Amino acid sequence: MPASVPRRVVISAVPVAVASAAVLSGCTSPPPKPRVFRFFTAHEAAVVEDATARIAPGPGDDPAEAGHPGAREAGVSNYIDLMLGSLAALGAAAAPTPVIFAGGPWSNRHTSGPDMMAMFVGLDPVRKIAWRKRLEGWQQQYRAGIALLDKQAGGDFTKASHVRQDAILASAALGTFRALLFEHTIEGLYGVPEYGGNRGLAGWKDISYPGDSQPRGYTPEEVTGSDGPDPLADDGVVADVLKFLKAV
Repeated sequence: MPASVPRRVVISAVPVAVASAAVLSGCTSPPPKPRVFRFFTAHEAAVVEDATARIAPGPGDDPAEAGHPGAREAGVSNYIDLMLGSLAALGAAAAPTPVIFAGGPWSNRHTSGPDMMAMFVGLDPVRKIAWRKRLEGWQQQYRAGIALLDKQAGGDFTKASHVRQDAILASAALGTFRALLFEHTIEGLYGVPEYGGNRGLAGWKDISYPGDSQPRGYTPEEVTGSDGPDPLADDGVVADVLKFLKAV
């Protein structure tokens, strides 16, 4: 990554597409459950988590991002793992619905009742064929890309310093995998949480995005009124983003 352009500047220029518990005095928290992977091995997931955290760093990955959650905090690697793991659901009749198309028409973020976006939509035969081909390609790219990240790092990408990880991610050897990783990082950081990323709405909160508003919607005043300064209106930001994109 070019040192002259802050990552947060670049990410802010990408369009967004896309349980509380009572604490009893004297009680200790139960140990966290081991993570279950749908596609990655534990090591592959750790590599992807570190790589996406260099693309969109949080405070633990870059002190300059204090107060700004990144890919690690938003669970981006979980989003990618669930998406890639959906291939298995496309090959068996009795398999669960793949995590590809969130249901609807809305979640329960602004209304009572069930989260209907978490009820994923089944795919028709044509879409199954298309998504099977797409996911097979992505799985191959991730397996090869992760192996290359480890090789470039001398054996284990997660053991490399942040400076070394940045240099590896910026290298020409990474080819198109870097673009795929960037795309999925943005999706996992800012997409609806039903897909497995944007944990705790971390990405939305960081950019002050209220999230999906249905069934309430927006009033005419909210649509036409200003909700604050637009970072893209700053010509300096746009120039920095264009400089960054040329560099990569």
